[in-house]
Order: sequence, then structure tokens, then C-alpha cells
Amino acid sequence: MVVSVVNPARHRSEIRAAPLPGASAAATKRDMKPMPYVVGAALVTLLALPAPPPARAAAAAPAATHHHTSDEIARFLADFYGDHGPTRHDREHRTSQQLKDKQQNADFDVLLCAQNTPQDIGIGTVTVAQSAGVGWATVTTHWDADSAEPRTEARTNTFTAYVRLDSRPIRLDDVICAG
Repeated sequence: MVVSVVNPARHRSEIRAAPLPGASAAATKRDMKPMPYVVGAALVTLLALPAPPPARAAAAAPAATHHHTSDEIARFLADFYGDHGPTRHDREHRTSQQLKDKQQNADFDVLLCAQNTPQDIGIGTVTVAQSAGVGWATVTTHWDADSAEPRTEARTNTFTAYVRLDSRPIRLDDVICAG
């Protein structure tokens, strides 16, 4: 069932002011001034005020960013390098794109700064530079003496492994070979 509602009030354009005593209808119409609307004036005032910042912007602001500690970096590097070098999974998922690109253009393993797999790997003390946003440690690789050459000594090599403090998840960012 549909109910029609009729508004008995007339539209403001239909309301006419009564003529002033002693004035003609034409004069009354000519002397009419528009009535100021308080609601309209208040709305214009509110629109001119600066708006508060949107709630989305406040919610989107990141909380305090976690930075990896030297202990976290030391554990990561020890796990990443293990005893004989990183696994295929670690190479794919725990290194930066920069290192992956660097590996494509190199004729040696950039993660180990070597041509072959070492016998052992040691991780040195981790240094953290908060202002630079990076932590690093010296990594030492060890190879046994060549059994075909009785006079050769065991060899070692060192390089520096870098980790960004704000990387999520933690990953190896760069490696600089000692030369």
C-alpha cells in the first residue's frame, strides 16, 4: 500500500509579504531585501575552517620501525652461511635483488667471494651503524690444504657481508670481497 504525503506548507517562492500601509504593491516589491539565512552563513563559515587530518592518514603512518640488532644479524649470518655456504633456498629468498643481479654478471660466487665451496665458514663480530641503517660482519672462509700438493698450506679468504637494519624479512643486502 502506497501512502502519499502532501506537505501543506507553501514553498518560500509562494510566500508574499503584506504590503506596508500607504505603499503601493510595486514599491513594496522593489524595496524588498533578501533575508539573510543564518544556517547558510554558518555553513559557509564551517567550510572555511581547516579540516582535521583524515583518520586514514594517521592509521597509515608506520609505527616505530624495528631495526635488527647485532645479535639478530649474527644469528642470521651464521644460519645463512652455515658451514659450507648458503643453500639454494637461502640464495633465492634471503638475499637482496642487488646481490642477485650482481651474481648474474660475475664469474664466481659473489656470496662466498670464491670459485668453489669452502670447508668451513666463520662469522666475525657484527658492527651496527644505526645512522647508516646497516650492519656488517667479516666472514672468513677456510679451505684445507690441497692433498695433491703436499707442501700447500690451508688457505683462508675474508669478505664483508652487509645486512640492512630495516629489511623485512632479514636478508643479506651486499657482499664486498676483500680482494
